Amino acid sequence: MTLDHEAIYKAYPNVVRIGAASRGPHDVIKPWDKDEKEVTLVQSDVDAARTTLDSDYAKIKYKDDRAAEYPDWGTQLDYIYHNGIDKWKTDIVDPVKTKYPKPS
Repeated sequence: MTLDHEAIYKAYPNVVRIGAASRGPHDVIKPWDKDEKEVTLVQSDVDAARTTLDSDYAKIKYKDDRAAEYPDWGTQLDYIYHNGIDKWKTDIVDPVKTKYPKPS
C-alpha cells in the first residue's frame, strides 16, 4: 500500500498520526487514531481521497501559478511608481491573468 499521508488523513479523519510500529526486526509505518489504536487502511479509499484532493487543488492551482509568475512586490511597486497603475495592470497583471485564467 502506498502511504500517501495527505490522502490517508482525508480518507480517515480519525487518524491523528502516522508513525512506526515495531514488527519484528523492521519497523512498519502505520496510521493511528487518538486512542493509539492502529487504523486499517483500504487502498481504494486512499486512492479516492487522493483523486478528491487532486481535483480540489486543480481548482485553485491558478493562484499558485500566478504567484510564481508575478515579479516580487518591490519590482511591482517600482513599476507602478514609474509607469502608473494602469500601465502596471496592462503590462504585468493582465498577461499573467490571461496566461493562468481562473477556472470556471
